[in-house]
Amino acid sequence: MKNKKRIRRILLGAAALLCALVLACGIYVGNYYHADVDAVETFSQGYSDITVQKDGNMTAFIPDSPKAGLIFYPGGKVEYTAYAPLMQACAKEGILCILVKMPCNLAVLDMNAAEGLAETYPQVETWYIGGHSLGGSMAASYAQKHGEEVEGVILLGSYSTADLTNGFRVLSIYGSEDGVMNAEKYGEYLLNLPKDFTEVIIDGGCHAGFALYGPQEGDGTPSISSEEQILLTAQTIAEFISAS
Repeated sequence: MKNKKRIRRILLGAAALLCALVLACGIYVGNYYHADVDAVETFSQGYSDITVQKDGNMTAFIPDSPKAGLIFYPGGKVEYTAYAPLMQACAKEGILCILVKMPCNLAVLDMNAAEGLAETYPQVETWYIGGHSLGGSMAASYAQKHGEEVEGVILLGSYSTADLTNGFRVLSIYGSEDGVMNAEKYGEYLLNLPKDFTEVIIDGGCHAGFALYGPQEGDGTPSISSEEQILLTAQTIAEFISAS
């Protein structure tokens, strides 16, 4: 009888711990940065010539004559639609962009989300993959394992823990006022990038400025608007791709 009571207490304790963990996970993933719907809609008004196609967990932004393609992973705990303005701005520069919606807004839960997406648009021969913050790191990890699919990697306020020194073109962009990206780790993982990688620091830009979801906890104070940072980023990406 004593053993049964002890086992019951153990099982009840384990069940309580499991419930607590599930609740904590639910709170964690439920607390994310929402897209600023009004700002996104206002920005989009200037891009009516860009075709938008939604299919499952991906949204494509298609220019008339795309010169290259970009698969994009959103930042951790950021609603993916906040990156629609950046995708539209890149599409305006002639880049077909595919924005991926991640499970629970965490790219780490589906690092292979890019698989098969490029095949959907066979008219585009050259593809890049990139992302913001955690999304950039996961995009780099995907590229390392699928080098035959992508020409290069684009990191926004991010760094690569995967080795990209073998044949990839890499563009790294971050804001001068970024207070979220770990500068020490960024420097440490530069060894994973090719020696000729391109680094661009946006003067006055911040970590959250690549999308429209408002201020991010721990970030620096920007001296330019998110809209300005988005346009500068799109121009930089287009110039980088054109230089290939």
